[in-house]
Amino acid sequence: MKRRRKGRQWKDLKMRQFSLVIAALATSVVAFPATALELIELDDIIISAGQEPRAAGRTGATVTSATAAEVQATGELALTEFLARMPGVGILARGGLGGQTGFTLRGASQNYVKVLVDGIDVSDPSGPQVAFDMGRLTSLNFGRVELLRGSQSAVHGGQAVAGVLSFESPVLAAPGKRQVLAVEAGAYGTAALSYDYAQRSDTGSLGLTLSHIATDGFSAAAGGTEADGYTASRVSLKAETTLDNGVTLGFAGFAETSRGAWDPQYYADPSRSYDVTLGDGESPDETSRQRAAGVRAYALFALGAVEHELSFSAYDMQRNLYGTETYLDYDPFTWAVTGATLRAFDVAYSGRRAALAWKAAADIGATGRLVYGADLTRESYAQVGDTGYGPVDLGADSQVAGVFAEYAQTFGDGLDVVASLRHDEHSRFGGQNTARLAASWRLTEDLILRGAVGTGFRAPSGYELYGPYGFAGLQPEQSLSFDLGVEKRLGVDAYLRATLFRIDTDNLIDFSDMGTPFDYMDDRYAQVPGRTRRQGLELEAAVPLGARVDATASYTFTDATTPPLSFGNTWSAGFGRHQLALAVEARLAEGLRLDVAARMVADRPALPDYAVLSAALHYDVAPGTEAYLRIENLADAQYQTVKGYGTSGRAVYVGLRKTF
Repeated sequence: MKRRRKGRQWKDLKMRQFSLVIAALATSVVAFPATALELIELDDIIISAGQEPRAAGRTGATVTSATAAEVQATGELALTEFLARMPGVGILARGGLGGQTGFTLRGASQNYVKVLVDGIDVSDPSGPQVAFDMGRLTSLNFGRVELLRGSQSAVHGGQAVAGVLSFESPVLAAPGKRQVLAVEAGAYGTAALSYDYAQRSDTGSLGLTLSHIATDGFSAAAGGTEADGYTASRVSLKAETTLDNGVTLGFAGFAETSRGAWDPQYYADPSRSYDVTLGDGESPDETSRQRAAGVRAYALFALGAVEHELSFSAYDMQRNLYGTETYLDYDPFTWAVTGATLRAFDVAYSGRRAALAWKAAADIGATGRLVYGADLTRESYAQVGDTGYGPVDLGADSQVAGVFAEYAQTFGDGLDVVASLRHDEHSRFGGQNTARLAASWRLTEDLILRGAVGTGFRAPSGYELYGPYGFAGLQPEQSLSFDLGVEKRLGVDAYLRATLFRIDTDNLIDFSDMGTPFDYMDDRYAQVPGRTRRQGLELEAAVPLGARVDATASYTFTDATTPPLSFGNTWSAGFGRHQLALAVEARLAEGLRLDVAARMVADRPALPDYAVLSAALHYDVAPGTEAYLRIENLADAQYQTVKGYGTSGRAVYVGLRKTF
């Protein structure tokens, strides 16, 4: 829940000369070995870049993907650590595993990124913005991660302004059976256990994943002494079968429960003028409980030359926050603290989504493909309980009916063009039109130009409209974005990529806390007139250095322009202008492998620069059995991704993974 924020003090950071970063990137290509993040190859099939899966080299989109093996190379339990090494991604963690965690993509917050799990939209309608909390993501549950950057509203609907983050459960690509059992223990009293079962036949496939994690954690509040622990359990099932009549039926679903301690944003930042005499700012009874479940069922069939897909999906999130907080009283004229009051809160949030979709596809001539269809999505948001300000009982429903079409055409042997159109009819805001045009041009076998331009919109969330700080007069944001990139293949496993990007947003919805600390009733969500712009450059490289060593590197520069009347919250505080990631894989001997990963974030609006280094040593003790030692934050760096919130120090973990 968004609480009032006063006395924000922004530090003016001097523009850094970043030639050293560029030099480090170039050096990594020639001097650093192997990669824990194998970026997409030309024949990789991308599932989220259009209405149908397409080969990566034919999408025109900017995509990074990774398999479970690549995620497990450095092996962090928090999947956000892996995602943070992808181009354009910034992580905003309020504490350890299970702590509320946002992220930025090309400088845009998580509100502008659609998150899918096996095709299920898991963005939470009950939050202040419709977004996914990354703090619950672990590396135990997924077989593939795919990050699509750039506006995708014409394909995935309004929220996908900055991109789409997609997770797929483990499946087998060929007939057979596989089981994987993994166990890990280590720092902060952490223990994790997971089990995967997958099988495939000529007519179908089945995948089951179970996981449980428990950790004592560390203090979410920087400098605090009270550990904020977390426990979570998850089960997922994915199945598909093809009947004798050619109809394919599929199902995917998951359920998860979690419980964790947390420290509120009010007390985490002791530098704010109203945070005094609070000690470490912690309370032992601040607890969050969450229950989430999602399902998707679909049928694939053909009627003549037209292929059809019918699908239904649903997502349900229930979360409770409860505990006590110290609220400070102020003199309205001097802003001096005059006293403190201990108040209890117990608030339940509910978010639900159900979607029904029909899609049809047919070939047009020898090289054209047309996809068209319609969908209907209904979301609900509710908040019930007691806060320090009194009881709340809020709720809101919305419905969006959409129609869409996408046409893909190949010209000759080298040019692919994909055009997407979509019309959404929002129950509150009426009609919204979005479009996207993407092209991929293979100039030679080893040189590809790609580009995309798209429009998007984001409707206000239920909380922004009707919550304690809501404003019912808000209107949807409108956006325009483009990508322009070039890729040079240097060999089977080697390439260089460069991508220019820009996202322009009009009528940005931001949080205004421009009043005095005492006059918190003036705080609310508001529309910022004018245009907000994020633009920059992404560089990526992957180079094998000999038979035993590989390396990857990525660098992202993000520049921001906000209107003069911007309130400086949603789009200004969360990302670094410069982000550099390096990954190294060295096969030291038969069955022995070392993975090292580093990332650096520099020139943040309100926080110092930081660099983090991790390493993992893997040893094959027997066929199908791997033991590993992992050290996170190897240099024991002291840093924060959100002001006032702590991060892990040096932490050691050991694990065993058995495949049979």
